[in-house]
Amino acid sequence: MNFKPKVLLVDDEPNILTAIEFLLEREGFVISKAYNGLEALEIADATIPDLIVLDVMMPGMDGFEVARHLRQNSKLDDTKIIFLTAKGAEQDRKNGYANGGEYYLIKPFDNDFFVSTIHEIMAYG
Repeated sequence: MNFKPKVLLVDDEPNILTAIEFLLEREGFVISKAYNGLEALEIADATIPDLIVLDVMMPGMDGFEVARHLRQNSKLDDTKIIFLTAKGAEQDRKNGYANGGEYYLIKPFDNDFFVSTIHEIMAYG
């Protein structure tokens, strides 16, 4: 039996979700998608993903707030969070790590680097 890691993608831009979904599905990951923070919290609680790829700039609840809520859910203690965002300032990075993210990647991103980073996170946690 092959283990297929579950990844939750969270972004309010459908075209970004579709592109990332394509990249990760072809690598064998099982993908769920959420278009906003509230939906992300509900799906994460129901599916317990191994990894969450989380945008920062979303309407309503931003990614930092979503990450704080995720980190309060003990069912998600082993879930990794990677921020994938256009917000690349040093303070934004610090906020990402302070709110529970393990990695912080900037859009636009190189597809190969993104996929290899996801594999690294899943292999070494």
